[in-house]
Parts: sequence; C-alpha cells; structure tokens
Amino acid sequence: MDFELEIDPALAAAVLEIEKHQAAGGWDQPARLYALVDTAELVAHEPALASMLGLDESRERGSLTPIEQEELGVEQELEELLPTISWPQQVAGCAAVVERLVLPPAADGQIPEDPAAAAEFAREHPDRQEVRIVAGVTRHGASYCAVRLRQHDEDASVMGGADLVPSLLALLRATLDDESDESEETP
Repeated sequence: MDFELEIDPALAAAVLEIEKHQAAGGWDQPARLYALVDTAELVAHEPALASMLGLDESRERGSLTPIEQEELGVEQELEELLPTISWPQQVAGCAAVVERLVLPPAADGQIPEDPAAAAEFAREHPDRQEVRIVAGVTRHGASYCAVRLRQHDEDASVMGGADLVPSLLALLRATLDDESDESEETP
C-alpha cells in the first residue's frame, strides 16, 4: 500500500518558521534545539510574554510556538546529545536544526567505516551538498522536515516533507517518550 504521510499544518508552520529564522543568520551555524509549545497554552500561562510577542489566544489556537533552547555545546554532536534529553509534558513537540554534508547515492559504497575518515571523505567529495535540516516532531506522532541546500539558498527552494530525515526524527521522538528515565537531563 502506497500512501503519503499526513502533514500537521501547525508543526509544518513551526518548522518553516524556524528554518526561516535560521536562514536569516546565514550558514555555518551550530546545531539548535527548540521546544514546541501549544501557543494557546502559552498565552494562557504566560500572558505578559504572549503580549510582548503579539500573540492572541483566539488567533493562535491550534498553532505551535518554537522556543529556542540554550546554545548546545560544540563538544558533542546533536545526535549524541538527544538521547540524554527528556522534555516535560508541557512541551508539545520539539525541533532540531543541523547543517550537514550529503553525498550522492553513488558514493555509498565508497564511504570509509572510520567516522573521522568518513567526515574527511565527505568534505572532499566533489559532489557533496551542504544542507540545513530542520526536523520537528510532536507528542501526537506528527513529523515534518525542511531542507535547504546551500547551493540553492532561497526560500522558494526549501524542500519539505513529513519523513525526509528518518534517523533524526526518531531521535527527536525519543526525547518526547513518556517512558524515559526520570534521571535524564531536561533542557
């Protein structure tokens, strides 16, 4: 059976908002992590903040507000950090931003096993593409990704879809898992 994943419009809007915000800062940025909160709940629980942001409960119902977390340390890759994170129940979802090098499928059999050698291989490959990935998930199981190629660095060229980066989405979903160990770090 062939079917397309249903897209959550609130999540897609939040991911695209994050992508546009990151694009304004240019390339070569560190990884970022965002909590996604229900905007109507934010307005109800933090009216002063909501007022500063120009948010109105009735207008914002059904939307998600991204809240950037403190800058992540450079000593650890995002993919290594995510398994140590657990979000509180008030967080409806989360999103991550990473920049990566991607290689064409033809390079698959040529990539060295050693991670350092693989990274060097990717940096030096003539057909590499630099991309910015914004991936988001919700507690309700929705996912959405936005991908911008450095070579086509314009808003109209941003690609989007529900399952573009499955491995990163799986790591993000695990941070929302209610069964996570209570001793884990919370951002």
